[in-house]
Amino acid sequence: MSVDINDQAPSFDALTDGGGQLSLQDLKGQAFVLYFYPKDDTPGCTKESCGFRDNLPAFEKTGLRIIGVSKDGVARHDKFKSKYDLPFTLLSDEDGKICESYGTWVEKSLYGRKYMGIERATFLIDGAGKIRHIWRKVKVKGHVEEVLATAQELQLAA
Repeated sequence: MSVDINDQAPSFDALTDGGGQLSLQDLKGQAFVLYFYPKDDTPGCTKESCGFRDNLPAFEKTGLRIIGVSKDGVARHDKFKSKYDLPFTLLSDEDGKICESYGTWVEKSLYGRKYMGIERATFLIDGAGKIRHIWRKVKVKGHVEEVLATAQELQLAA
């Protein structure tokens, strides 16, 4: 399954770091960034997450909340958040249902070996739950700044 700009964001209900739970319904009326990353505490994922952390004040000025998603479990998310002082929610998608509904669970290739994994992707979602922008096959360098610039341009929370 895949989603496009102007589609309604697929519903989700997932466990979060810190033993919490979060659903799309809980976010009604709030614009947010939903970014998918392959694995906690790996170089690219750490750099991307720390980029969102470092730019959080600017995202908050736009009214956006940041939410990360990977298939890691809650305990691993807790360690990742603690190690890098990540001040936003991380969703645990251990069964892969959120990844599948957003089209981020894809076939990948590394040194000729094919396998299934999370495609790094980011979605800007407005307060009505509509997808306003999508980045797929994300390259980490400059990505957070691009998301921020687009969010400022779209003024989702205004």
